[in-house]
Amino acid sequence: MRIAIPSKNADGLESEVEEHFGRARYYTIIEIENRKIKQVEVVEYPYETHNPGDIPEFLHEHGVDTVISYGMGRRAQMFFRELGIETITGASGKIGELINRFLSNTLNVDEFWREHGDFGKHEGDVNA
Repeated sequence: MRIAIPSKNADGLESEVEEHFGRARYYTIIEIENRKIKQVEVVEYPYETHNPGDIPEFLHEHGVDTVISYGMGRRAQMFFRELGIETITGASGKIGELINRFLSNTLNVDEFWREHGDFGKHEGDVNA
C-alpha cells in the first residue's frame, strides 16, 4: 500500500499535514508492508498551478492507492475515485503520528472539516 499525505514542507514524517490538499507543494508518500512503514519518500509537486485532475494523476503516477488529507474538494475526490484511489479526509497533525494511528486503526478524523476556515466556500475553484 502506498499512502500520500499533503505536507507543509519536505520533512517527511516530521512534517505537518497541509490543510488544503490542492495547495500543497509537497506530498509525503509512505509505503506500507505488513502494517509497517517500509519506505518514506517526499515528492515535490513540479508545477506552480494545476488543473482539475492534475494532482490525482500525479499521485497515481507515483503508485499511490490511498490519500489521507485534511481538506479536499469534491472534484479532487471524484478524480481519485475514478483512478481507484481511496481518500480519507479530516486528518491533521504530524504525519508520522497520523500514520501510526492509521496503522493501529486509531485514526480519528474531523468529520466537520468543511465547516472550518474557508473550506466549502470555494468548491468551484479548480484549486479546491
